[in-house]
Amino acid sequence: MKIAFASQDNIHVNQHFGWCKEFYIYEITGDSYKFVKSVDSSIEIEDEIDKLTYKIECIEDADILYVQQIGPKASMMVKSCKIFPMQASKENEKIEDVLNALIQMQDNPPLWMRRLIAK
Repeated sequence: MKIAFASQDNIHVNQHFGWCKEFYIYEITGDSYKFVKSVDSSIEIEDEIDKLTYKIECIEDADILYVQQIGPKASMMVKSCKIFPMQASKENEKIEDVLNALIQMQDNPPLWMRRLIAK
């Protein structure tokens, strides 16, 4: 399963989805994870829907989007592309901690994660 993180530094989850200039993609396989790539999403687009559509296209191969914040409209657009949006539970949450928590969740996965595991 692939996770796109909205981050300024590839260490912490510290960016709002709509304002994020770069996404960091990680992949979880079994009980380990690896960094896959960073994706530049810093293009300037005036129209809000066009901007959100572009950002979703940047992360289209991800299964989960993990952000500091995301608005309701953006969240619905992300979900409609079969990407599960998640908000950080605390400020400056570490990407490494999130990845380890997601790995542990696989032992008794919630319903939304079962779909991703089966994929």
